[in-house]
Amino acid sequence: MPVVLDPDAAAVYKAFQEAGRPAYETLTAPEARAYYAQARFATNPEPPDLARVTPLSIPAPHGAIPARLYVPKEPRRHDGLSPALVFFHGGGWVIGDLDSHDVVCRQLADAGALIVISVDYRLAPEHKFPAATDDAIAATKWVATNARELGIDASRLSVGGDSAGGNLAAVVALAAHDGNGPAVAGQLLIYPATDFAMTHGSHREPETSVLLTHSVIRWFRDHYLNGAADIHDWRASPARATNLAGLPPAYVLTAGADPLRDEGDEYAERLKQAGVPVATKHYPGQFHGFITMGKLLREANVAVSEIGAWLKGLG
Repeated sequence: MPVVLDPDAAAVYKAFQEAGRPAYETLTAPEARAYYAQARFATNPEPPDLARVTPLSIPAPHGAIPARLYVPKEPRRHDGLSPALVFFHGGGWVIGDLDSHDVVCRQLADAGALIVISVDYRLAPEHKFPAATDDAIAATKWVATNARELGIDASRLSVGGDSAGGNLAAVVALAAHDGNGPAVAGQLLIYPATDFAMTHGSHREPETSVLLTHSVIRWFRDHYLNGAADIHDWRASPARATNLAGLPPAYVLTAGADPLRDEGDEYAERLKQAGVPVATKHYPGQFHGFITMGKLLREANVAVSEIGAWLKGLG
């Protein structure tokens, strides 16, 4: 599929190239995390003002899962309780943390007029699959169990994330549907990774190897999975789930210059065929990861605004 970057996306890509940043696959995981953490200062927009941002510690079998709660100034309350979004950050299951997606979580809380809980799940290679999925499911269960104390309406609890986080959100929705978790009102899948087989056409097109390159995806995969057998586990590849019927409404966002484009589109289509209400949005001139770059990319802020409207539409 021919891909032409929008002028602002092309300028950002050129700036990253000229900066001479090393490719993540040439670094150790801690080094890659440090580089990723620094990039946010150049790309994140100014965050909206919120009523409150509070650290959380979610109990788990291995100890605790750090999290962060965001309360907007004007949440949509019913009987004193607000809808909420449990958010899982992107970063290939290897990089990223609460700070890397702090601004976008603030934006989503403001745009959706709801509480956001960002979850700092364990990262690979120190903690390989299924550690991240276990943490995502455990965190969602805990939020639902403690919803009232957090000011949350458990019947309006959604899950979401970008890239690896979109993968985790899809997995949590599937697990909850199968009884391993609370009822989920919606699933926000921002350029999600859905199939580790990586056989879709967008994994081979030169035009999609932008920032999230074909080689760095393999680096992420090899850090996260234990071996080839994990590819077929729906907890790693939600597209491998055989029954998608009855899942909660979904919002699936894809970008043109993204190796994950085709698998995201296919997952959205499979959800539709299973009778799931699905809203889709495609940004043909943007690359993977653009949604956090609102300082430089106008469409990142447009995307957040449109996601906020969808979240409001869930009730």
